[in-house]
Amino acid sequence: MTDAGRHRIVRPEDLAGLSPDDLEARLLGRPATMGRRDVSRGAEVSLLSARKFWHALGFPIVEDEDAMFTEADLMALKAVARLVRDQELDEATALAMTRAFARTADRLAVWQTQLMAEALAAPDTEAALDEADARAVPDLAAARASALKLADMADELEPLLVYAWRRHLTAAISRMLADADPQSSSEGVVRVVGFADLVNFTSLVRRMTERQLAVMVQRFEALATDVVTAHGGRVIKTVGDEVLFVHIEPSPAAAIALDLVDLMGEDELLPDVRVGMAFGPVLSRLGDVFGTTVNRASRLTSVAPGGGVLVDDALATALASLSGFQTTPQRRRTLRGIGQVTPSALRRSAGGRSSVLADLDLVGAPVGLASLPTGPGDGQGAEPVDEDGAGLAATTWNPTTRGTTS
Repeated sequence: MTDAGRHRIVRPEDLAGLSPDDLEARLLGRPATMGRRDVSRGAEVSLLSARKFWHALGFPIVEDEDAMFTEADLMALKAVARLVRDQELDEATALAMTRAFARTADRLAVWQTQLMAEALAAPDTEAALDEADARAVPDLAAARASALKLADMADELEPLLVYAWRRHLTAAISRMLADADPQSSSEGVVRVVGFADLVNFTSLVRRMTERQLAVMVQRFEALATDVVTAHGGRVIKTVGDEVLFVHIEPSPAAAIALDLVDLMGEDELLPDVRVGMAFGPVLSRLGDVFGTTVNRASRLTSVAPGGGVLVDDALATALASLSGFQTTPQRRRTLRGIGQVTPSALRRSAGGRSSVLADLDLVGAPVGLASLPTGPGDGQGAEPVDEDGAGLAATTWNPTTRGTTS
């Protein structure tokens, strides 16, 4: 059997004597032998520029005599110098683009090391719900095995990283050109902004180990991303129990919200989700979105009922002329930092368009959360109730029939 698509068996002799220097040489090609002056001289840039570049990559400033740099570092600095020299980018822009790469790569690297550690961990490492010393980090053996596996896979993963970046760059350029079209809205960049928030999350966290919490959050993020991208939306970020997404069009944005509510409500491990959405101009910077529209969507989420969707007046108006959805005005509310609004509850209308849930490859419940309690105390007893009075009883999602059972 080949190793392709499989977790390679890591032998004890592979781990013997494994050091950070060995991994650095394997991943970066050669060991670190150069100081800061050597790198700046080789790239024909000033010491100050070399230090700015290293700092933009997210690494601490080093002393001149420290041999911290490899041939790969020199090549990267030369590439940035060429951007400034040949592509006529000013230094500030080149450093900002470097910083964008670095912040994204840092999060990606941490994410993937955690995923690999979990994949290679022994199946019996999960602690019981009431075990106080449950650890979210792998033991030394698992950490070493993960490090070796990732180092072995790096050359195969690198082309995928470049491909994904080019794909997303193409989509980002297309959106930028569409937003800049004179035929588009005079308000600038207009988006539907949505927040999806897990109900009663704080209460659940108190009864979970760190490992179980990580698995649940990972499942939420994966399912939410599947739904958002299936409808052509973008996940801007996830923060624990909440996901922020945007879409250009009102109709698919509404479908995203309703599908999220349906999917989370049918998942046997996740609590209900509530969604708030707003439609209007946004400021897009550093891969994030800002502005009153974003704030309004966030505040609507905080007052939405579990398993429900609230939208602002602008989105309700936009959806009024579209088939498949029904909006019902709710009582007037005062939202902190926003003022008085009259939100509308969003539902599918009778005979509305079908969702894309049946087309998603929904996986079964992840191992490690099967014993998650659904009641207070020792996990037995009454169903917990959130602040809006909505319970957390869930039906069981059947991935084969795409249906539910009691």
